[in-house]
Amino acid sequence: MFENKNTSNTNISELGEFGLIDHLTKNFKIKQKTTVKGIGDDAAVLSCDSSEEIVVTTDMLVEGVHFDLSYMPLKHLGYKAVVVNLSDVFAMSAEATQITVSIGVSNRFPVEALEELYEGIHTAANFYNIDVIGGDTTSSKTGLVISITAIGRVTKGTAVYRDTAKETDLLVVSGDLGAAYLGLQILEREKKVFEVNPQSQPDLDAYTYLIERQLKPEARKDIPKLLSDLEVTPTAMIDISDGLSSEILHICKQSKVGCNLYEDKIPLDQQVISTCEEFKLDSTTIALSGGEDYELLFTVKMEDFPKIKGNPNLSIIGHITSEKEGVNLITRGNEKIPLIARGWTSFKK
Repeated sequence: MFENKNTSNTNISELGEFGLIDHLTKNFKIKQKTTVKGIGDDAAVLSCDSSEEIVVTTDMLVEGVHFDLSYMPLKHLGYKAVVVNLSDVFAMSAEATQITVSIGVSNRFPVEALEELYEGIHTAANFYNIDVIGGDTTSSKTGLVISITAIGRVTKGTAVYRDTAKETDLLVVSGDLGAAYLGLQILEREKKVFEVNPQSQPDLDAYTYLIERQLKPEARKDIPKLLSDLEVTPTAMIDISDGLSSEILHICKQSKVGCNLYEDKIPLDQQVISTCEEFKLDSTTIALSGGEDYELLFTVKMEDFPKIKGNPNLSIIGHITSEKEGVNLITRGNEKIPLIARGWTSFKK
């Protein structure tokens, strides 16, 4: 058994997910020459040969924490489990090549249910042209746990990290934000209605895009290629899994810079705007804190502005400043307020 020599215990929720990672891994030092980048980015980077490097990332999905099987079809869950890992590979500007899949499963799941799960994994592997090369299966006393490790490759020296943004860089995001979170709210609402009246038939036609973004997101494999075609090299990059505000703060903290994010530049789909009005929610708050968008957030040099200006896949939403200026949201009323990470986090009280 582990012996706790402290007289008082610290609740995990006081540190949060990333604070906990920092705390637990602070004593790990890089010993191998082949480890180019270790803990602290979307993926680790390993030296492979004189021309390529390998990127490796892993993510875990736990029933009751990351997904609810009352409205998440197992096929969609398998697909999404792959996507959330590949997104981290693409955030390194790398090409995804292989995955391993490990599951912990309770005896309440028949073989046919696991076949559905793996059908989703197989569909994602085909779509993203990756190989499933191994994994593990074990029993679980509670529910379903899925852990996937994704492997990719990148030309030596071209992986894009979080800690390399520079002052005056432009802050850019792909796609639009907030839809996945609203999709979750719709599904949670319909679940409660169903629990009260199992005969009810939900009308979800007005929310198709939002629900798709929640149940079947796509990783932005196209963005690194798009930037390459435009002859634009990102100076820093991260994927948006926990919310825009959290990811901006990650880049700024690790790059030791500040940032001005402009509220009126945040890209929102019309369904996000109309659903926020229906739910009486602030669309900016949803975009900043919703999470699970799996878009890519990155910085580029100011001189690359003409190359990306007006591109329908990209939105310039701010610029990098000096660290002393802090990380701020510039509101539509031109008020500057400090940006705070309020996105999804594990270990909430």
